[in-house]
Amino acid sequence: MRASVNKVLLRGVLLLGAVYFLLPIWWLIVSATKSSTQLFGSPPLWFANGFALFDNIRDILTTQDGLFGRWLLNTFLYAGVGAAGATLFSAAAGYVLAKYEFRGREAIFVAILASVLLPAALLVIPLYLLFSQLGIINTIWAVLIPSVVSPFGVFLSRIYAKDSISDDLIAAARVDGAGDLRIFFTISLRIMSPALITVFLFSFVGIWNNFFLPMVTLTDNSLWPVTLGLYFLNSQPSQMNYNLVITGALLSTIPLIVAFFGLQKFWRADLSAGAMKM
Repeated sequence: MRASVNKVLLRGVLLLGAVYFLLPIWWLIVSATKSSTQLFGSPPLWFANGFALFDNIRDILTTQDGLFGRWLLNTFLYAGVGAAGATLFSAAAGYVLAKYEFRGREAIFVAILASVLLPAALLVIPLYLLFSQLGIINTIWAVLIPSVVSPFGVFLSRIYAKDSISDDLIAAARVDGAGDLRIFFTISLRIMSPALITVFLFSFVGIWNNFFLPMVTLTDNSLWPVTLGLYFLNSQPSQMNYNLVITGALLSTIPLIVAFFGLQKFWRADLSAGAMKM
């Protein structure tokens, strides 16, 4: 009897959690099907009489000569290249910290671990001053360079490489004549792939949702990511762009959903393979 009560309570908590996370997405989908006037004159969590989703998509894609499409492509560039670079650098740094003995290794790892606790927004002003001296303000490099640095990725890669990559395996590869770079790219990266997929997804989502750094470092609206562009549309007091902003927000979340479900199968495959080896 007590076990049944615990199951009911557990399922109730999980259901509340699911509703909490899915309700904003449902509101976003429903609101994207409404015109600007219907947003305030119809139930917030249900559809209005008219279905304006396709009109809203057409309007957001054509407003300001299709600038939203440029913002979306910029975000793909920042998030895709930044996440790939962050994953590779994190894997290399984590692997070195886990498998190589050198002076100051633990101190470096402690410093990286401490930087995980540092809010990213705290570094925006120092980065702006540094990039101003380098002359890369208002360029894509002002967003891409900070994006390839992921202290959390280094931390996770180091922990995973230390536990999953055997020292005997590395020694055997060296006996066979493989160099350090070949061992890293052909053996270690494959073993670390579950952790690297996690690093890539976290980095991709973080860069995709990045707002404060582009707002400070970019003044050319053709270089803006979609987050900054939607903020600009929403901040124009002379225009009623609520339906466009909501529709743009819906379109900008679709790549994140696709990335999550697309990478989920790799998680399952890698975990299953690891379980079979055990």
